Amino acid sequence: MAQPSALKRVSDTIWELPRSYKAGMLVPARVFGTEKLIREMDDGVFEQVSNVACLPGIVDYAFCMPDGHWGYGFPIGGVAAMDPEKGVISPGGIGFDINCGMRLVRTSLTYEEVRPRLKELVDAMFYRIPSGVGSTGLVRLSHDEFRQVVEEGSKWCLKKGYAWSEDLKFTEEQGCFKGAKASKVSQRAIERGFDQVGTLGSGNHYCEIQVARPENVFDEALAASYGFTIPNQVAVMFHCGSRGFGHQVATDYLQLFLKVMEKKYGIKALDRELACAPFNSEEGQAYFAAMKCAANMAFVNRQVILHMLRQVFSEVFGRSPEELGMSMVYDVTHNTAKLEKHLVKGKARELLVHRKGATRAYGPGMEGLPPEYMEAGQPVIIGGSMETGSYLLAGLPTGGKAFYTTAHGSGRTMSRHQAKKMYRGTKLQHDMEERGIYVRSVTWGGLAEEAGAAYKEIDEVVKATELAGLSKRVLRLTPIGNIKG
Repeated sequence: MAQPSALKRVSDTIWELPRSYKAGMLVPARVFGTEKLIREMDDGVFEQVSNVACLPGIVDYAFCMPDGHWGYGFPIGGVAAMDPEKGVISPGGIGFDINCGMRLVRTSLTYEEVRPRLKELVDAMFYRIPSGVGSTGLVRLSHDEFRQVVEEGSKWCLKKGYAWSEDLKFTEEQGCFKGAKASKVSQRAIERGFDQVGTLGSGNHYCEIQVARPENVFDEALAASYGFTIPNQVAVMFHCGSRGFGHQVATDYLQLFLKVMEKKYGIKALDRELACAPFNSEEGQAYFAAMKCAANMAFVNRQVILHMLRQVFSEVFGRSPEELGMSMVYDVTHNTAKLEKHLVKGKARELLVHRKGATRAYGPGMEGLPPEYMEAGQPVIIGGSMETGSYLLAGLPTGGKAFYTTAHGSGRTMSRHQAKKMYRGTKLQHDMEERGIYVRSVTWGGLAEEAGAAYKEIDEVVKATELAGLSKRVLRLTPIGNIKG
């Protein structure tokens, strides 16, 4: 693909578009990636990240991570920090699936113990965890109860018996974005979300059984600090978010911002998908409070799924979840905006950091990490395709160059429509089973969309994040079982 001629190589893994590239750019735009990844990026990444660089109040650079690809408004993998006093908040910089995120749970089981019961385990997961478009959860809530859920987040799960106390400690923000206000959420959003707690959804959302093989451990000390000490140790990773609730919150406020952006605040965006409002405006603060509700719903969604997973493993193996060592490693968010303190040109500043398809990656000793990870740094979970594998990484002290942010996955190389034309779900399932990966999906088309070839090479993406000093490889996780919506 043709990259802009103005794109300059700053280092082996940093590429920059200067302010002169496009009229209106307030800061340069930087894209992280190896030369191979940069050459493979679609043109939309450079167009979108340079548009982001034009948003009022943006600080330092507009960034895109190594897994970047075209998205809505921001590229997926886009990162931008705004001055809270002068800057804006933009739903296009957060995404429709607010707090789409990753959760990793280790077990004390080994591959040798799980392999004979793999199909039984995956089938039980498939039947227990509702998946697919429009799926509804087993947790029955009234509209008023749901409003309480989205304000309390994972604390609600703890009260109701869906969580262990340690689960909250190992969840980003302890599973609750403070300041969530259900009063800022539309009735339509409540109606779309109140019955979806504990559901996986569709698209690239999945729940996967994985193995940490000894040859795929890159740092034994860090792996041990995250609880991986057994050869061929089995873990479960899953990826989902706020479902229709988050989508409606984003839709509602995009429509509102389009009405007030230029008429009320005089803001002209290069792309309507970057509709925004001043962060400190009435509309900006209302969206921020509603976005936090969607983020909290996603935390609760993943927590209830973990509760069901523990039940499934306990039933299949005849031992309690505690005996099976089913403790959380971490839960990381994508698709959020958060007020954080960062150094910019040597000066500490509070900034509103938008991360769209990007993961926070705090280095050792940073405020906000659980005590157990203060020395190791934040666990970073990067999901690959269902065919290739995923990674557990650690945040680094050098991550400040991108507001302590790293990649969130492998990133698509082709559209879902293209993938469905090129691959057949039935053949894909058969071929994967031949390679030792047992997968269940609600639809064959949905399975075809997620073919491994539809994604970038996860090893190359992770290599780029490490070379750039954004996060460090700890171990690679190999898939053996998967359920998809």
